[in-house]
Amino acid sequence: MSDRTPAGQFLDAAIDLLRRVRDEEADSIAAAGALLADTVADGGRLFAFGAGHSSLAAQDLVYRAGGLALMNLLAVPGVVGVDVMPAPLGSALERVDGLASAVLDSSPLRAGDALLIISLSGRNALPVEMALSARALGVKVIGVTSVAYASETTSRHSSGTYLKDHCDLVLDSKIAVGDAELTHDKVPAPFAPASTVVTSALLQAVMATTAATLADRGVEPPLLRSGNVDGGHDWNARVMERYGDRIFYRY
Repeated sequence: MSDRTPAGQFLDAAIDLLRRVRDEEADSIAAAGALLADTVADGGRLFAFGAGHSSLAAQDLVYRAGGLALMNLLAVPGVVGVDVMPAPLGSALERVDGLASAVLDSSPLRAGDALLIISLSGRNALPVEMALSARALGVKVIGVTSVAYASETTSRHSSGTYLKDHCDLVLDSKIAVGDAELTHDKVPAPFAPASTVVTSALLQAVMATTAATLADRGVEPPLLRSGNVDGGHDWNARVMERYGDRIFYRY
């Protein structure tokens, strides 16, 4: 029997989106996993970027149990999360031309690296410029976005283009424009966003593919273990010592 409570409706909506991602993005997920595996095997480094709530999915990939040790957060001051005060400043910074180029100029990214750019709408200047500038450096770019925004909104980049237009690969989260899954006859605005849970699951599917692809090629994937299991800290210390020149989240 279907659960018609708001909680049940939201969870059903999220599950439906995850099924769509599984079924419709399978080839793109496989290609993204292969691209990241190629990068790791060839000595490249991995980076993830997202602004505002999209940063949550990027942060979820960095320094975590079961994750790839080589995944680094590309942080842009003021847009990493909602801890910036006032919070609307982060949204305003996403529309500033030139910010992405300035960040990349002072970042460790170089040709041969791979960058995941996460932006639900893909319409703001920051992710578009980030993709353009990174590819100009010789960095492979994987965009994680809702492709629907490109046909239902106006670009905020001077080129009139979207994140999806400047990527080596695009992963479509399938999130509807507005990012709200539920409505109620007594609530004037739609509510219950699903982008975080769907985008995080999509990205973890890519990470799983990357690890398995490396293993299938005879390369041990540089994975971290939980520090809350016996031996976890020692394991992680060995991984970080081996790959220290490709890890930028430690001193």
